[in-house]
Amino acid sequence: MSKFLVLFSLIFIVARVSGQSLPIIPQPAEEHVGDGAFILDQNTSIVFDAGNAQLADIAAQLNEYLNKFYGFELPVNAKTKSELSLKLIKALPLGDEGYLLKVDKKGIVITAKAPVGIFYGTQSLQQMLPVSPTEPKQLSLPVADIKDQPRFVWRGLHLDVGRHFFPVSFIKKYLDYMAMYKLNTFHWHLTEDQGWRIEIKKYPGLTDISSWRNETLVGHAGKSDKYDGIGYGGFYTQSQVKEIVQYAADKYITVIPEIEMPGHSLAVLAAYPELGCTGGPYKVGQTWGVFKDVYCAGKEETFTFLENVLDEVCELFPSKYIHIGGDECPKDRWKECPLCQKRMKDEGLADEHELQSYFIKRIEKYLNSKGRQIIGWDEILEGGLAPGASVMSWRGIKGGIEAAKQKHNVVMTPGSHLYFDHYQSKDTEKEPLAIGGYLPLSQVYSYEPVPEELSADEQHFILGAQANVWTEYIPSTMQAEYMLFPRVCALSEVVWTTKDKKDFADFEKRMDTEYQRLDKFGVNYRKKD
Repeated sequence: MSKFLVLFSLIFIVARVSGQSLPIIPQPAEEHVGDGAFILDQNTSIVFDAGNAQLADIAAQLNEYLNKFYGFELPVNAKTKSELSLKLIKALPLGDEGYLLKVDKKGIVITAKAPVGIFYGTQSLQQMLPVSPTEPKQLSLPVADIKDQPRFVWRGLHLDVGRHFFPVSFIKKYLDYMAMYKLNTFHWHLTEDQGWRIEIKKYPGLTDISSWRNETLVGHAGKSDKYDGIGYGGFYTQSQVKEIVQYAADKYITVIPEIEMPGHSLAVLAAYPELGCTGGPYKVGQTWGVFKDVYCAGKEETFTFLENVLDEVCELFPSKYIHIGGDECPKDRWKECPLCQKRMKDEGLADEHELQSYFIKRIEKYLNSKGRQIIGWDEILEGGLAPGASVMSWRGIKGGIEAAKQKHNVVMTPGSHLYFDHYQSKDTEKEPLAIGGYLPLSQVYSYEPVPEELSADEQHFILGAQANVWTEYIPSTMQAEYMLFPRVCALSEVVWTTKDKKDFADFEKRMDTEYQRLDKFGVNYRKKD
């Protein structure tokens, strides 16, 4: 072991005697705050292996941050009085996403096994900077040592762009927020009954027809019969998708696309009615909820269409996983459809649940042939789980437990704790219109992704957790930010910080500083009660 690593090992044998907590969210695995400070200014150079393009990009992003919020940049690989050093050590006894961050009176060193660890080290460094410096272009950082790595490999955040469409600029901002809190998986919900949002060149009807609805319900579904009379829509071109995927990759975020099937497909049927059981006519959904008209499981044309769509999706997204939905698929049409009933008879399927399982397994086989794996909502358990499928458990934790016991990977995302479309106050009159439910910051923070019902071996199938932002009642970017913050900060600690380190009182103290940063960034967050 190098002298450098021995030094860090000795540091972390010592308890955190100062009792001081750094204002970092999510809280690092280990931290020690010393005496004194280092002044970061234009006499500090960012130093790294100039031949490493990823480190050069990380340095550029750090400088972009400093310039935007503090009005100056640091020289790069220059001879100056002090250094901010980015060091890669492949033998470092941490995972790829882990890092060591050392600040002393002479300079700063961020060390990691891989560039992603360096990137996360810079995110922590940014949170250590004073929100309002006492001297312009002179930033005082406390002397400190940090050793950090995440608890879970899947630290996710979802955004539904089907119900309401958000511009590329906001998607990038959303990814910026994710990077700030070391989230690494963006679940992009691209298709819905109310709108198809991704260009598929083979099927222009998806953007000409499926991406637009004639009008939108005003008020709560089931409680209102008023519509706004305004056409609504939008979609992302393939060029824009590539731009977003690359932007995310630069921040070490994987984009998981979701193409809904067999349900939540009304917008598709509006353009291609031959893919439904009745043949239509259909129109893009104008209200919220679950619709009876879904893809016909008895027609070969359905699978040809979906395979062609997935071909283009796989070209655009390099992710290991493709999300295929699988939730809330009514079986009414299938029960009445001669072709679906024939499919069941020919395949020896006992009921319509097994027909859905057939549907999902067939799509899984196709995606597997392209080197991809499927992930779907917990309804894909019904009728039998596809062999290599991973499950997102949203209807509580039962689906996640069942899948893990069957030795399938699981991402926990229960509505009770991780649905950010729920109200943030019991006094709903003071909050923007939401779908319902009550999810305060403390409840998000309290979530434990690993169910007690699982054995030690079964717990290994819990990849992590993610929060979902469904947008039936979130029509604007400002409201999306309001529903996201500050709950996304609690989410980050749920998926990064070990269970024994979590402390809500300490988190709230660190949030006091974070609220000031959010003000600096101009974020529309929900204020403390």
